[in-house]
Amino acid sequence: MRTGLLTLLVLLAAPTAGAESFCTRTDFEGVPYTVCEAGADRHDIRLWLVDEAGAVIGGFPQLQARLAARGERLAFAMNGGMYHPDRRPVGLHVEDGREIAPLVRRARGGNFGLLPNGVFCVLEGRAAVIETEAFAAAPPACRHATQSGPMLVIGGMLHPRFLPDSISLNIRNGVGVAADGRRVVFAISDAPVSFHGFARFFRDHLGLPDALYLDGSVSRLWAPELGRSDIGLPLGPLVGVALPAGG
Repeated sequence: MRTGLLTLLVLLAAPTAGAESFCTRTDFEGVPYTVCEAGADRHDIRLWLVDEAGAVIGGFPQLQARLAARGERLAFAMNGGMYHPDRRPVGLHVEDGREIAPLVRRARGGNFGLLPNGVFCVLEGRAAVIETEAFAAAPPACRHATQSGPMLVIGGMLHPRFLPDSISLNIRNGVGVAADGRRVVFAISDAPVSFHGFARFFRDHLGLPDALYLDGSVSRLWAPELGRSDIGLPLGPLVGVALPAGG
């Protein structure tokens, strides 16, 4: 029964003939990546955490089933920021204009505390990746937002604490935004990569001036057009693009 349900969900999520393509595979400096691109002025980019009953959604099949019940489907999705053991967000989380978790400005351990960190913010017709202190100084009206860290690229500059010869390698995922705020690119490395290499991928390969790290070892992607639905432990925040079921 469980296998049949998951198969049905994949079929429901599959793009129809002639549907727009979002995700592709590419390589940079010998590391394979999968990238999924959306237009903030054209596509419905959202964050998800809990269902109507307040329970954490936790995974892509559950999210797809929830959307299917509303006549929608996922174009793609990935884990959308760091979370505590109970899967609640570590930092700011906004859904449909409602703040579920507040902005965190104090330093803390782990990658989130590798300052500067930042916020991915979806506004009306555009998106932005904003360093946390800049965000706090002039908070924009985000429809959806997630705080994570560290920042990868800040105004075209790499995070100052990244080391080009670092031997700390991991699967990583993140999001970058073009200067005009319309082009939004989500990426996941398909092999371990350093922070420095991952940041250069966003800046030098994708040409994006601002990018934010979302997470590492838990990083997973749902990309039905590529036949990909990564499995693993339950997740916290999820981010992706929702489409009409027939779109």
